Amino acid sequence: MSQFWLYFRLGLEHVLDWHAYDHILFLIALVASYTFFGWKKVFWLVTVFTLGHTFSLFLSVYEIVLVDTQWVEFLIPLTIIVTAIFNILNSKKKETKTNINLLYFITAFFGIIHGLGFSTYFKMVAAGTGNKLLPLLEFALGIEAAQIIVVLCVLIFAFIFQNVMNITRRDWILVLSSIVIGVILPILRDNYLAL
Repeated sequence: MSQFWLYFRLGLEHVLDWHAYDHILFLIALVASYTFFGWKKVFWLVTVFTLGHTFSLFLSVYEIVLVDTQWVEFLIPLTIIVTAIFNILNSKKKETKTNINLLYFITAFFGIIHGLGFSTYFKMVAAGTGNKLLPLLEFALGIEAAQIIVVLCVLIFAFIFQNVMNITRRDWILVLSSIVIGVILPILRDNYLAL
């Protein structure tokens, strides 16, 4: 049981680590256009994202797929910017009017990219472990729990800003997505220059 908590905690801390805030920024961008009324869609978006990066972690850990980490580090901020720009372009649409199936597919694909970013860290942590499947699943559960914490915080702030401070949904999406873009652009530039 202690091994479960070890890997669960590692997954939890890996997402909530302020030094790895790109994951948090992606989650903020992913759910910026949602409220508590859309909690089912939010839950499935986060879960699809987790399944995507768990799948790519599995492929990477078992060396089925090997990728250059510099490309992954470039693609991660790119997925964040694409998600934030999508929000800005669709900020006038109602929450229920987005093509959810396309959004699930893109979120899963972005999850695969982000999972490849986790793979180097997980390989270091799980080095010397005979069976990596169980630790991988425990790590993924920790990541999912951390993502739910981040998403709940975003939804709480959305509720406060939109319902207490009377900020329109459109303005909330525009400001939050613009902040995400502003924070991630220098990282994208640095990662591009490192290629």
